Amino acid sequence: MTGRVLGAGLRRRHLAMIALGGAIGAGLFVGSGVGIAAAGPGILVSYVLAGVLTVLVMRMLGEMSADRPVTGSFAEHARRAFGPWAGLLAGWMYWALLVVSVAAEAVAAAHIVGGWVPAVPGWAWVAVFMSVFTASNLTGVRNFGELEFWFAGLKIAAIVGFLLLGVVVLGGLMPGAPSPGAGHLLHDGGFLPHGWHGVAVGVVAAVFAFGGLETVTIAAAECEDPARAVRAGVRAVMWRVAVCYLGSMAVVVTLVPWNDPAVADGPYAAVMGRIGVPGAADLMKAVVLVALLSAMNANVYGSSRMLYALVGRGDAPRALGRLGRSGVPYAAVLASAAFGFVSVVLSMVWPRTVFPFLLNSIGAAILLVWALIAASHLRLRGPSARAAVALAGIGGVLLFMLGDAASRTQLLTTGGWAVVLLVLGWVRRLRSARSGPTGRTGPGTDPLPS
Repeated sequence: MTGRVLGAGLRRRHLAMIALGGAIGAGLFVGSGVGIAAAGPGILVSYVLAGVLTVLVMRMLGEMSADRPVTGSFAEHARRAFGPWAGLLAGWMYWALLVVSVAAEAVAAAHIVGGWVPAVPGWAWVAVFMSVFTASNLTGVRNFGELEFWFAGLKIAAIVGFLLLGVVVLGGLMPGAPSPGAGHLLHDGGFLPHGWHGVAVGVVAAVFAFGGLETVTIAAAECEDPARAVRAGVRAVMWRVAVCYLGSMAVVVTLVPWNDPAVADGPYAAVMGRIGVPGAADLMKAVVLVALLSAMNANVYGSSRMLYALVGRGDAPRALGRLGRSGVPYAAVLASAAFGFVSVVLSMVWPRTVFPFLLNSIGAAILLVWALIAASHLRLRGPSARAAVALAGIGGVLLFMLGDAASRTQLLTTGGWAVVLLVLGWVRRLRSARSGPTGRTGPGTDPLPS
């Protein structure tokens, strides 16, 4: 650990884009097809319910982070509310969620590029992507913020273009592409072809897709005016995500039959193919590639900052708290990127065993983090309807996952890792208590602002 502190090079315009970089990735462009297959047009209800839950959680997190804008964000709030065990659990679960997500995004991005350049093996593309974004995160934080701003901006532009195209087709203004009206919403098995069970499955898929928005509060600590920036960033993120997710799903289920097999593979590409846009498949692959690369970049950033915060609270090896001259936690960046690369290797060596196990391990991590955010808000700021509704909603999703055979494994595996983390944390604290103070009393030992 050094006496330096994190840089403060981010601007307010960077914050929302960093959060969007983590949240708008494969979950929207590819994974949403699974939700549509389960819920049909009812996916709109699923996204509304998940969106309301997300807004409640983000507003509570925004309030706490504006009062105390630190790098650890919700992990620090949980620690203050309930003690070291809560901070350790929230921090490490979120770190694991992000680094495994980096691996999944790297594999998916390599698959897309490999289709265009089959002569180059997938592992080589993964190495290129990981190297580029590790380097991006090792530069000054303002350079990273600028890169992610334009990356995320391209995604937003693509989604806005997709929404405008959908409006044109629905209005019957595109030659050769007659408007389907409300036919696909009502006549392909009805609005809820699989009933409310399908809607519930869609909610689970939507909640996981929204994960990553929390990064805006992590990044706020490196902004020039963190308290003001986090308030503006949270507001901007909420309405942009609502437009991107809800608008996109409305276009998809209106223009294409929900049970079209192409929707499950990629809803955006299915719409473009149905409309007859020239080169639609490659165009959407390019958009998805940008989305994946942007999410990789943002998640390497978020995971490194969370790991750095864990070091500052004594919950990770102190060697990972080293800072460069520009205020970048280079050791945490390298460690997070290295774990992501190891996960990629596991996905290639054991694609049907070890890697699916890793994905299942973090399947319910975002719900655990959200529950801690709501509970921390309740503890630190007093009773509120938002916290009560959010906790009830999260509890409902967890109960559904427990009763659903397809989701139960994710929930139980995530719960198992949570227990392991709590036990390790308890053992470590017990040893620290027996050995006395561990060195957080001197100047420069705590990297976070107080």
